[in-house]
Amino acid sequence: MPLTVRLLAEAVAVLGVLGSLCFCMLAACALVNFLRDRREKICPQEQNRIGGNWPPVSILKPLKGVDRKIIDCFRSHAEQNYPEFELIFGVSDPADPACDAVRTLQKLYPDRRIKLVVCERILGANIKVSNLAQMLPAAAHEILLVNDSDILVSPDYLQRVVKPLGDPQVGLVTCLYRAEAAPSLGSRLEALSIATDFVPGVLSARLLEKGLRFGLGSTLVLRRGDLASIGGFEAFVDYLADDYELGRRIASAGKQVELSDAVVTTIPPAYTLGEFWQHQLRWSRTIRDARRWGYLGLVFTFALPWSLAAVIAARGATWAWCLFALVYAARLAVALVTTTAVLHDRQSLRDIFWLPLRDLLAPLVWAGGLMGNRIHWRGDEFYLKNGQLFRVSAEAR
Repeated sequence: MPLTVRLLAEAVAVLGVLGSLCFCMLAACALVNFLRDRREKICPQEQNRIGGNWPPVSILKPLKGVDRKIIDCFRSHAEQNYPEFELIFGVSDPADPACDAVRTLQKLYPDRRIKLVVCERILGANIKVSNLAQMLPAAAHEILLVNDSDILVSPDYLQRVVKPLGDPQVGLVTCLYRAEAAPSLGSRLEALSIATDFVPGVLSARLLEKGLRFGLGSTLVLRRGDLASIGGFEAFVDYLADDYELGRRIASAGKQVELSDAVVTTIPPAYTLGEFWQHQLRWSRTIRDARRWGYLGLVFTFALPWSLAAVIAARGATWAWCLFALVYAARLAVALVTTTAVLHDRQSLRDIFWLPLRDLLAPLVWAGGLMGNRIHWRGDEFYLKNGQLFRVSAEAR
């Protein structure tokens, strides 16, 4: 390799390494900021106390198919330590096997108000949001909570996510989440990605932007009136990242998006490596389409690939190995603090030895997300453009 080319390669690699180190420092500050805020929010004397004016809540859960541990997830919502709430489930197909899971829940909790709504119309490409729009008339209360079917929560969940709405300036409450992976490698890599990449990224955005400007599908709590003010669910029935879009519109309307101190658990499928790749690719293209500049900035989060590139470009020079050790130690420290102190994620902590593999795959996923605009979602193929979904078959016609 000519000397000029080698020096240029070294310079580019070192720039990437320094960018990764800066991101690790930013993520560390974001973690400390979140932990401090969470400590201030939780009052031990009041954490498990019910009393006062707790508003009744309508929990909306759109369904399609049966997730792993779906009954456990449903039961965790039915067993909330909260005065008054209802559970409303929605399906687009009355033959969906999820209906049997809802009926089982109704038998287990006959005293709970649990409804099953069959949503007969298709209002847009995002069937989940289409169902939510048709489920809303069945909701009896002003406070709405929307979350995915694979979310497992603690008994004090409703208390902790509803409490911030006591401030009239707060328009939306959302939650961080950890994953309870299946034994497959794809599922474990998915959980590790959430714990060591996604969560630090969310908290870094929160710190940089002085608050969130988006929501997370693990939990979306808002007032019915605020939803109506942004056009209702119908306003984004064609958007893939409906949670992001809902939060963006609430923030644009002048209300705050609050990150709750609660952390919930998602139950990912037993992904194969191929399914893991497809899910990561869809996620990457969704982020790219929603936050273009933020997506480009992800290139500076690839600590291990940049560090290895510097070692290779420098032909194994001592300084390059020292830089590698420094940056990857910082990367590992952020991952450990996130899994232990923020998420209390024991499984991802046990799987931390897979982190180098996850980090080596990250640039490939990022490049794939950058180059294409097709995604596979729930058995269908779509084009993604400006956040909206267009069926490939319709586009072809």
